[in-house]
Amino acid sequence: MRTLEVNSSQWTYNVYIGPDLRFEVSKYLPNSYDKILIVTDRHVEQLGYLNEVISDLQKHAKQVYSFTVPAGEESKKLDVFEQLQTDAIKKGLDRKSLIVALGGGVVGDLTGFVAATFMRGIDYIQVPTTILAHDSSVGGKVAINHSLGKNLIGAFHAPKGVIYDLSTIKSLPLVEKRSGFAEVIKHGLIADKNMLNQLMEHVQTLETINQKILEDALYNGIKIKAHIVEQDEKEKGIRSHLNFGHTLGHAIEAEAGYGSITHGEAVAIGMLFALQVSESHLSLSFSNNRFKNWLKQLAYPLHMVKDLQIESLIERMKVDKKNQSGQIRMVLLKDVGMPELYTINENRLLSELKTFINEVIE
Repeated sequence: MRTLEVNSSQWTYNVYIGPDLRFEVSKYLPNSYDKILIVTDRHVEQLGYLNEVISDLQKHAKQVYSFTVPAGEESKKLDVFEQLQTDAIKKGLDRKSLIVALGGGVVGDLTGFVAATFMRGIDYIQVPTTILAHDSSVGGKVAINHSLGKNLIGAFHAPKGVIYDLSTIKSLPLVEKRSGFAEVIKHGLIADKNMLNQLMEHVQTLETINQKILEDALYNGIKIKAHIVEQDEKEKGIRSHLNFGHTLGHAIEAEAGYGSITHGEAVAIGMLFALQVSESHLSLSFSNNRFKNWLKQLAYPLHMVKDLQIESLIERMKVDKKNQSGQIRMVLLKDVGMPELYTINENRLLSELKTFINEVIE
């Protein structure tokens, strides 16, 4: 097992990374709790992980409850948020209770936002079960979606700990591996050229990815994110770099309809677009064509963006959280490992997007 400490000005907590940690979650709890509510989704429950965590936590708490939501992005919305709040109230949770997020990024975001707002904030921990959640479980950004955009309703509320059981990612369907791996790629692009080169050289398919390579990449990705969060926990500056690829990515998710494409698949398309804009805007020297072909080899559905209206995507990008004074801002790369936030003129962005969809995406 490996341990990382996230130590910002406001919060300090540990990230535990290793196999079979779901059987000993109670060992890593920072405090004692009388009541614990575990939030998970139907897929994770069907895999048996919920019962395994319940069995462990029942040794620690007087009462352990669970709440299961539908799997997928559709659970990150206001009515599910309200159902979960109502359930917590009815079960008598209070400010000394704990909520556990057992699942992927959707469960983590939803659960974290419930914990941030229930009785003005109570403790929660993240027990991620996906590759994607290696990114979202660390840093304390929690949110739900609005029909007009992704993650527009949320808060900053750090977990009391992150317990990442690497054994659970072996059960992931291929589409979820692909989704999560996009965030691994992102960390390489914004912070670690050597990591990116290693991935592009050694990962030719996600169906038979080497477990050691994946686990090392996940550890490095968490370390990169923790380092950034420690410097900028409230996204006033460099934390926005973690949104590389997300400006167009979030727009694609919203325009296609949440659940039509996974978050990571949309971000992969967004990263390819951001690299194109970086090349034309900042003269980035990077083989975008090689990167595009690698994404295609890993079966990212790049072509799906052709089915979306360019003008509608621009409108979606206008409600991105990074924007200021009505101006669209994107994270671009001066070089691999050198991200910066730039304001992009709408007409130029429209031209870039037309080129991207009509010429870059084949």
